[in-house]
Amino acid sequence: MKRRNEMRKLVTLGLVVVLAVSAFMGCKKKDVVNENTSTEESTDEAVANDDVTPAATESERKFAYCTSTLNNPFMTTIGDALQTLCDENGDELIIYDPQYDQAKQISQVEDAITQGVDGIFLLPVDSDGVKSVLETAASKNIPVIAIDNPVTDTDLVAANVASDNFNAGHIIGEAIIADFPDGAKIAIIDSPTMVACVDRYEGFVAALEEAGMTDKFEIVAKQDAQASLEKAMPIAENIIQANPDVQAFYGINDPTALGVIAALKAADKLGDIKIYGVDGSPDGKAALKDETLAVTAAQSPVGLAKTSYENILKVLNGETIEKSIAVDTFKIDASNVDEYGVDGWQ
Repeated sequence: MKRRNEMRKLVTLGLVVVLAVSAFMGCKKKDVVNENTSTEESTDEAVANDDVTPAATESERKFAYCTSTLNNPFMTTIGDALQTLCDENGDELIIYDPQYDQAKQISQVEDAITQGVDGIFLLPVDSDGVKSVLETAASKNIPVIAIDNPVTDTDLVAANVASDNFNAGHIIGEAIIADFPDGAKIAIIDSPTMVACVDRYEGFVAALEEAGMTDKFEIVAKQDAQASLEKAMPIAENIIQANPDVQAFYGINDPTALGVIAALKAADKLGDIKIYGVDGSPDGKAALKDETLAVTAAQSPVGLAKTSYENILKVLNGETIEKSIAVDTFKIDASNVDEYGVDGWQ
């Protein structure tokens, strides 16, 4: 009888171990945190559903993608690509959405640090405004890679991985010069708190200067739409009313350019004014196909995600990486848009 009880205990212990391992293997999940969802609430809900993400083992890493918004397909695509890479390598990714609110983004980065992530992918709302939280991450030896929108305090990040935004602006400048060889009145819808957008503007100006065309192009308006379609549309409407002879708009990204297209359509001026953008987004390329957008300087969010992920792994492995890593940008217009397609990002 004693031997039978001992055997029963051994069998029971074996079943417990098997069930524990099965539960561990089956409960990996993707977390998205916005301003209405705290980590504590997410954890409580997971416990209630018996679906708790396990702590990382030696073969797993936990990362955070702290973007500026998930209401922009470019940022969403970066997150999706990072998620795919993490899934393929057995890593966990927490995705945060501050909806362009700098204070919320800082709070979310702090949350990621508190959770003990191994690394942070950061697309800052404000390139200057994240300094304090970068200092906190550095004090915890958590590497941060800034994606797309470089941070100002480069010493506080492992690297800035961004599209060649200066070249993107240069491409647009060259395109406008080609379309208006005698000069034109132009309006610019930008986002001056984002280093990427500042670089796009400076590249544009450099193209005019190099061609000796600065005096021939009059910038009748330059306003901030925070790289948003919704904000760009009313701004463009006001510019059109104040400057009825404006000949071209340079939207600092494709959503901004699409906001201008919507404004011109509402004003029955679509086709009379040329519009230029930056991104090479599916919607931007569709606008090239129907000839409402003249040119987009294209970038690759998937390429940015892949480059960022590869480099943060190098940092975690003790390797040295470059502080500034540029990903190519290139011109897409009606003549070559079919090479890239309109159904997805290149």
